[in-house]
Amino acid sequence: MKVDPVALLTGLLQEYSPSTHESGAVDYLVGMLNALGYNGHIDGAGNAVGSRGDGPNEIILLGHIDTVPGQITVERAGDALYGRGSVDAKGPLACFSAAAAAARVPPGWRLTVIGAVGEESNSPGARFVRDTYTRPALLIIGEPSGWDNVTLGYKGSLWLKYHLTQPLAHTAARTTGACEQAVDFWNRLQALAAERNSDQPKIFDQLTPALRGMDSSNDGFHEIARLAINLRLPLKLDCETLVPQLAALAEPAQLEIDDCTPAYRGEKNNSLVRAFLAAIRHQGGQPGFTLKTGTSDMNIVGPAWGCPVVAYGPGDSNLDHTPREHIQISEYLKAIAVLTRALELAMTPV
Repeated sequence: MKVDPVALLTGLLQEYSPSTHESGAVDYLVGMLNALGYNGHIDGAGNAVGSRGDGPNEIILLGHIDTVPGQITVERAGDALYGRGSVDAKGPLACFSAAAAAARVPPGWRLTVIGAVGEESNSPGARFVRDTYTRPALLIIGEPSGWDNVTLGYKGSLWLKYHLTQPLAHTAARTTGACEQAVDFWNRLQALAAERNSDQPKIFDQLTPALRGMDSSNDGFHEIARLAINLRLPLKLDCETLVPQLAALAEPAQLEIDDCTPAYRGEKNNSLVRAFLAAIRHQGGQPGFTLKTGTSDMNIVGPAWGCPVVAYGPGDSNLDHTPREHIQISEYLKAIAVLTRALELAMTPV
């Protein structure tokens, strides 16, 4: 059955699917994958999955079907298609679905498209894939790179909560309040990052803290200060090294670590990258490489599988999570053409 790729993406956008509420979008995508000739099903984590071919050599195209909250009316205005997830990352996922359906799959190969749940939270879908699926020959992550770029790596991420409780004192007392101590910790953390980054001109190699929440309270006897902090981690800084440093920096407060995901960067010289470069040039583009300061499911599955990996997909990542998120239809269609050719080249013996 022939399915219009723009209609495929439009329908997927119309299934609003913030993290933990993806079932409608998953059902829709599985139905469309079956219509496109895949063997479609829902796996044990609730991911949408479709496969073509039955060979031992597999290319997994791992996108995510969830979005951040904030519903955006799905509408087309000229070349722009608006909707939550049009860029991050239903556009890339629909691109995967259309391209892998159009690609010629030679004997000995299999293409598997996965729309994973929960990437915008704690990636339960990708963690299930990592632990359950067989290591593929090649891996492509569905994230916006622009049609003529491929992404080689993502920074890591550490989420922590600062919590300080101390006896309440009169404001005239010569003591440092809990709120002031929280501010002092944040300033010390920024100074630590600045010192570490002083000889690291590239942001991908820097430790970058962000204050994401703060509040205080008292119960008449104690005052409490809380901070929620995210740190973006470079490749050579692991959580086991950083967390003890932060705990010492925070004393006498307590730190609670919510999640720590290391940075990951794939290799630049392999058959998968070469296939993408050739495919982009074939469409008239000048291919480029990007390194992202956020995280993706590449951070989850890349280190575990160790196979050639890139992230690819249409869309401007500056529009991720914004109220005006939209994708250019012309770019989306060009990305489908690039990916179709890249898949065929990657499955062609040298």
